Amino acid sequence: MKGHDIWMIGDLQGCCEPLDQLLAQPALKEDPQARFWFAGDLINRGPKSLATLRRVMELEERAVAVLGNHDLHLLAAAAGVRKPGKSDTIDDILSAPDAKRLIDWVRHRPLAHFAHDHLMVHAGTLAKWDVAKTLALASEVQDALRGPNWQRALQKMYGNQPARWDDQYRGGKRIRVIINALTRMRLCTLSGRMEFATKVAPGAWPPGLIPWFDVPNRATSNVTVVFGHWSTLGLLLRKDVICLDTGCVWGGKLTALRMRDRKLVQVACGQGLDPASDG
Repeated sequence: MKGHDIWMIGDLQGCCEPLDQLLAQPALKEDPQARFWFAGDLINRGPKSLATLRRVMELEERAVAVLGNHDLHLLAAAAGVRKPGKSDTIDDILSAPDAKRLIDWVRHRPLAHFAHDHLMVHAGTLAKWDVAKTLALASEVQDALRGPNWQRALQKMYGNQPARWDDQYRGGKRIRVIINALTRMRLCTLSGRMEFATKVAPGAWPPGLIPWFDVPNRATSNVTVVFGHWSTLGLLLRKDVICLDTGCVWGGKLTALRMRDRKLVQVACGQGLDPASDG
């Protein structure tokens, strides 16, 4: 792969010090113009959501950040669709003097990014979606979030149903399935129906449920899908899938993986929340 190095980085969730430590590692500084792909959930649950958001924004064109469920929750709170919960740590963003600029930056981030045969999303892709389909559907939501009536789109995104894709869906159903697949999905049935209630350790899921990336005949198996969102799964390195959520906010590590040779760099994180409580 020609050009500058690309480092793919797992969920930050408002952990600014580990991010600073990671970016200061010698391997990440070898190429002063290296690019950084962030797998979503830049903010929330950790202690410094505002500082973390500003740090990623400072990277400007060197950073690509896909939207995660916590990032969308921030937008929903800013839009008045949802109120921040007790475990949320987004008040510093919402009350910042330049809150509008920050929110506008977040809502202009993509939900999927593809280059060099790597597709990055926060959570996953449905089995019937190939790369082109994933990007096209992500663009539908992106266009809605970037438009003048972006708040209206967020009113329709909450809920677990429908749990499978249908090309005939329109309006709120369509937006909800796209967002749920790209930012919330972990387990599916063998037929590709999303299941959101189960929160168990890897390998302990009930009969009939499997990780979304193991659904038979997955249309993105010909590329590498890079994702986060699943801290109890942890680091997963396969040819076709890479999970980079190593639970920084839960007291685990913050992980960066160099695309060209899969060099792994990790820093320890000091938070200690319960990953079973994560949505």
